[in-house]
Amino acid sequence: MDSPRFLVGQILLAMPGIGDPRFEHAVIAMCSHDESGALGIGIGAYVPGIGLHALMRQLDLDPGEAPDAPLHAGGPVEPNRGFVIHSDDWGGEGSVDVAGRWRLTATLDVLKALAEGRGPSRWLAALGYAGWGAGQLDDEMAANGWFDVRGDERLIFEGDASRRWSAGFASAGVDVRLLSSSSGRA
Repeated sequence: MDSPRFLVGQILLAMPGIGDPRFEHAVIAMCSHDESGALGIGIGAYVPGIGLHALMRQLDLDPGEAPDAPLHAGGPVEPNRGFVIHSDDWGGEGSVDVAGRWRLTATLDVLKALAEGRGPSRWLAALGYAGWGAGQLDDEMAANGWFDVRGDERLIFEGDASRRWSAGFASAGVDVRLLSSSSGRA
């Protein structure tokens, strides 16, 4: 097997026919990828029926100045665990720089900062994450399960989540109407 492609700071777009209905039209912001595995946060769909204010109240936090933004379906792994992807103009306890493109924080201090009006200027909140074991994502990439594009801030923070999949492909000059759910080898 070839050496792994490290995709930190990239956006993964699920190819049609990926074979796992949980990842149909998935858009994943890749936050970690090395020899031991990978972790990304889904940014292509919202969690139905719950917004940021309801989540904060469940955590006994006053939403204060935080907008009642929708929560993203971060992935099938640990769907009760929260993550905030945000701009690099704020950092707190446990914030991780992601290839100089954005930061990832999974501690309550980011929610408290948002409630106090002193949080990051751009952000999105998600529940759960997508995770891969050692070599698993590399194998899926080799099997044409995913397409990667640059982790552009506009793709992450702007627009409706339901449009990110087609917008991601468009950013690479790919018309999603021409994608096929089957692949071949030349």
